[in-house]
Amino acid sequence: MNYKLFFVSLHTIMSTIIYDSPIFGPIHSRRLGISLGINLLPKGGKVCSFDCIYCECGLNRERRTKNPLPTADEVVEGLEGKLQELQAEGIVPDVLTFAGNGEPTLHPSFPEIVERVRKVRDIYCPSAKMSILSNATQIRRPEIRQALLLFDNNILKLDTVSPAYINRVDRPQGHYDVEEQIRCLELFHGRCIIQTMLMRGEYEGHDLDNTGETYVAPYLEALKRIKPRSVMLYTLDRETPVGGLLKAEPEVMQAIAERIRSLGIKVSVSC
Repeated sequence: MNYKLFFVSLHTIMSTIIYDSPIFGPIHSRRLGISLGINLLPKGGKVCSFDCIYCECGLNRERRTKNPLPTADEVVEGLEGKLQELQAEGIVPDVLTFAGNGEPTLHPSFPEIVERVRKVRDIYCPSAKMSILSNATQIRRPEIRQALLLFDNNILKLDTVSPAYINRVDRPQGHYDVEEQIRCLELFHGRCIIQTMLMRGEYEGHDLDNTGETYVAPYLEALKRIKPRSVMLYTLDRETPVGGLLKAEPEVMQAIAERIRSLGIKVSVSC
């Protein structure tokens, strides 16, 4: 066992996380394998267009920082240095994952960074996939959609199609229209992976269970329109910044997965 990887993975499960560097890990991801993280947000703080009550980075108001965004050069040079270190240790990452302290597509140099990271990847670890975990709030911008299409795993969030639920749980920090989101997701013509958080519990007196028919039936209709390459269903795995949140039940998640498969869409389930 690689104890460095085990320690980092254990830390991510036991506490909410804020990364202090543009490059972090490698981390053993339950969905992606050995993942080297790329954080385009400020060190020591969070910048996100959602304020999810289940976010591993904590709530936005608790994670504010005056630190600047890393520059494109800082990100690319940091990645190159880390890959050189891993190469010397005989470690080859399975994936380079854009994630970290918030929403990566908010970085003003996001398209440039993606292009440059691809070139570094091709030099040091051409077998590694490029992935992104994005809340998809910026996909109405053509330049962001174009950059996202360069990823091997273009993983975009859609927890539900209920505006009330999204406003209560994902809590958009700016413009967000569910129908517009679905139309923009259709523009990827299947070259995306939909990531969906399923959970139960209660928050501020509201039931948060999005696994019932009221939520699932319209969600399946949206998937028919989007026609994603695959869907990732997952549930809570780490500490959450608010109490009262519960994991979705495995058998319920599997039942939803079977309904998605019946649409001809591949599904992975992380319980």
